Amino acid sequence: MTDELCETPHKRDRYDLMYKNFKWKVPEYYNFGFDVVDKWAEDRTKLALISIDRTGKHDRYHTFYDLSVASNRFANVLRKIGVKKGDRVLVILQSIPEWYIALIGMFKLGVVPMPGTVLLTSKDIEYRINRAEACMVFTDLDHADSVEAVKAKCPTLKHMMLVDGKRAGWYNFDEEMSEASSELSPEEVGKTRSTDPMLIYFTSGTTGHPKMVLHTHSYPLGHEVTAKFAQALTDKDLHWTVSETGWAKAAWGKLFGQMIVGAAIIQWETPGRFDPDGLLRAMEKYGVTTFCAPPTVYRMLIQLDLSKYNLKLRHCMSAGEPLNPEVIRVWKKAFGLDIYDFYGQTETVCVLSNYPFMPIKYGSVGKPTPGHDVRIVDDDGNELKPG
Repeated sequence: MTDELCETPHKRDRYDLMYKNFKWKVPEYYNFGFDVVDKWAEDRTKLALISIDRTGKHDRYHTFYDLSVASNRFANVLRKIGVKKGDRVLVILQSIPEWYIALIGMFKLGVVPMPGTVLLTSKDIEYRINRAEACMVFTDLDHADSVEAVKAKCPTLKHMMLVDGKRAGWYNFDEEMSEASSELSPEEVGKTRSTDPMLIYFTSGTTGHPKMVLHTHSYPLGHEVTAKFAQALTDKDLHWTVSETGWAKAAWGKLFGQMIVGAAIIQWETPGRFDPDGLLRAMEKYGVTTFCAPPTVYRMLIQLDLSKYNLKLRHCMSAGEPLNPEVIRVWKKAFGLDIYDFYGQTETVCVLSNYPFMPIKYGSVGKPTPGHDVRIVDDDGNELKPG
C-alpha cells in the first residue's frame, strides 16, 4: 500500500481512497512464470518457498532463482516428450516443491495444468481427463494404480510421469529433469497473451458432476488484490495458507498473489492425520508472519494450550465459512490478533474482505476488494436497498 493510504486519518476514508485509486492493469501479453518468478529471480538470494516433509523434521528451501531454473527445465522436459502450448495436464501432487516447479514450467510453456486433490478416485481421474481432453498426468506412486485403472478409458491420455519412483510406461521426474536444459525464453517458446488459457480447476460438484473452471493468463493479476489488500502481504512476509494443492485455495494463498508481491511461502506435506501442535510448532520455528486457514483448522488449534507457542504472526485470516465468536476470542486472547474473513469462489479472486485497518464486523465477509463492484440484486437485476 502507498504511503498516502497509510497516512489517511480516518479508516473509512482510507478504504474509500484505496478502492477509488485502484485500477486493473492487464497487458496484452502476460506470463506469471516469466514476468513474476523470473523477475524476482534476478535477486538470486530471495526466498520463495519453504517445504516441510511429512515427518516435520526435514525441510527444503527454494529461492525464486531455484524455481526459475527448475521450471525452465520442466518446460523443456515437456517439450521433449511432445507436450505443447494449449495441452492440458492433470497434476495430482502433495504439498511439495515439485508442484510449484511443474505448474510454473507449464505456465511458461503455455501448457494448461489441472490441479487435482490427492483424494481423487479412479472415477474422478477418468472424468477430469476426458472432460478436459488431457494428454498427460503428473502424479506420485500413491496414485499410479488409480491412473492405470482408467487409462484405457481415456483416449487423449498419452503421457504419464511420476515424481517419486519408477514404473513401466511412466516417465521419472528426476531422470528427465537431470537431462533437461535450464535455458528457456518467451521468444523461444512463444509469448502467452493475457487471454490465453492458463489453468483449469474443477469445482467440488455440489450439484451433479464437478464443473470445469478455466482461467486465462490474466488470472494471477487478479490475485494482486487478494495478497495486497485481503492478506496485506509485503515482500518481507513468510506466509502460510493451509490448503491442499488440488483446490483453488492453493492458487489464492500459496502461489499467485504471494509471489507477485514477493512474499515467501511455507507449506507442509501434511501426514494423513492433521497435527495442530505440529503446525503451531512449525509456525514458531520458521517465524511465520501471516496465516490463513479454514475455520475447521482454527477450531482445532484453539483446543491446545496456545500459551506454549511464541509466534511472530502479525495478521491472520480465514475463509470458507463464518468463524464463530468463541474461536476469534480465544485466538485473540492468546496472540493479540483478530481473524479476518474474506470471500471468493473458484471462478473468482477475492471479491469481499475485512481489512486490517478497519474494525471487524463479526459475521460479515467485509467490503468489496478494489477492482470489484459488488451489489445485492433481485431476480430482475435491480439493486436491493439495505435492510
